[in-house]
Amino acid sequence: MRDNLHMTDLSPEILSLFDTLFAEALAAGEPDRTAMTVASVDAHGQPSARIVLLKDFDGRGFVFYTHLDGRKGRELQAHPYAALLFHWPRVRDGVQIRIEGTVEVVSDAEADGYFASRPRGSQLGAWASRQSETLDARATFEARLAKYEAEFDGQDVPRPPGWSGLRVRPRAVEFWFAAQYRLHERWLHEADGKGGWSKRMLYP
Repeated sequence: MRDNLHMTDLSPEILSLFDTLFAEALAAGEPDRTAMTVASVDAHGQPSARIVLLKDFDGRGFVFYTHLDGRKGRELQAHPYAALLFHWPRVRDGVQIRIEGTVEVVSDAEADGYFASRPRGSQLGAWASRQSETLDARATFEARLAKYEAEFDGQDVPRPPGWSGLRVRPRAVEFWFAAQYRLHERWLHEADGKGGWSKRMLYP
């Protein structure tokens, strides 16, 4: 059973501010405003981080897609806690958004809907890739891609087994605004465990 903290949706204030900054990132010409760092840990507590692309967000949290049997997929299922980081240096004087929360796999309907919207080449690549496994030569990957191109020729490409979305449901969200002399402005929003959120300012 999910705990109350897990089930807390983002407050309207958090969601509105993220929406505003996300729009400003587009207007400011950020190369890819959807790029975010996601950090996970392995069974020994060793952290790892990589850039993924945000594909959806709402009051429930922030979604990206991946192979669930790849390294990050395995880690985030075994230890379902993650940290996300957006950095938009062109927004205002520089903005970071730090998010920490729990992780859940999206529904099959959500995953199917997003997969169907992907370019066909990306769909086939998801079948061809054995994400994070050792690859002996690029030609092996290209041969796998050709195999699936032939297999699905003339038909829609279905979503591969084990390929889905992960949603990070925030427990804490920090908005960091850069200022001169490192006198930055930081606002931390934290879920209170009762369905609400608290807000406080942090020293830079």
